This record gives sequence, C-alpha cells and structure tokens, in this order.
Amino acid sequence: MRLDHAGSGGSGSLVAGAQSINGNANLLIEIAALLHEGRPDGDASTMARAPRAHADVSTQALRFARFADDQFKDTINLFAALATKLKTTGTGFARVDDGTARSFLDALLDGGRYVKPESK
Repeated sequence: MRLDHAGSGGSGSLVAGAQSINGNANLLIEIAALLHEGRPDGDASTMARAPRAHADVSTQALRFARFADDQFKDTINLFAALATKLKTTGTGFARVDDGTARSFLDALLDGGRYVKPESK
C-alpha cells in the first residue's frame, strides 16, 4: 500500500506493509513493558509523609503521587491498546494483500495465453 502526501504537507510517499505494521505493534508493546518495569517507585512518596514532612506537604505529595500513578497507568494502557489496534490492522492488511494477489493470479490464469519464446 502506498500513501501519497503523508506527513506534514510533504510530497513524499509512505509505504505500509504487513511486516512494518506488525513490527511497529511489537515496538509499542516493548515500550509499554519498559515503562511498566520502570514504574514510579512507591517509596519516593513515603519520604514526604508525616512525621518527615509537614502534614500539608504530605497531603499534596500523596495527591500528586496518586495523579502520577493514574497518568502512568493510562499511558501504558494507551500503548497496549494502540499495539492491539495496529496488530489487528496488520492482520487485515495481510488478508487484503493476500486476496489481491490471489485475484491477480486467478485473472492471469483465466485470461492468460501462453506464447512460446521463439514466437515472440
């Protein structure tokens, strides 16, 4: 599949294939896994809790830690969802590509005519 005028108004072209689509889906899964492995440390927010810090600071640090954890989980889920959608697209692309190749071969076999090399 060739997409013309892809990108920011350039006149280049973008070639999409089942291999590149599935490869990009795998990269998204790897990014999500790496992010999950490097998730925020729970002990970081405990350093700002009372009695080590003022009660107001402790409250705000805990509030921020909960917000950051929520955003972190949303990001990982987004990468996983995008990878799943991309895998589905790659599977559909391969199915369409296979169907196109089959119809071309069927048309060639049905409507083709053999010409001997010496008759050309």
